[in-house]
Amino acid sequence: MIKQLSLQELEEWRLEGRPFRLIDVREDDEREVFHIGGEHMPFGSVQNNFKPINSNEIVVFYCRHGVRSRIVISRLQSLYPDAQFYNLSGGIGDQE
Repeated sequence: MIKQLSLQELEEWRLEGRPFRLIDVREDDEREVFHIGGEHMPFGSVQNNFKPINSNEIVVFYCRHGVRSRIVISRLQSLYPDAQFYNLSGGIGDQE
């Protein structure tokens, strides 16, 4: 099961100072138009480039609609079964 996080909850985490890692899995051209911060690892490269910092790390993945980020998490969960992955539910939408 993939844990979901709303954009509002993510903002609450930021305001609380809760530690988490934020990763944008969209393509370069999408990120150039708009992003909400975090690291950039395009969808096709995440599996080869993602390395957890530690086992307690919370990682939030996001994309435009929450589909690609959910796929990334399902792939990474088999490699890192103890990781705390969250999908940004609904993604960031069309913020252009």
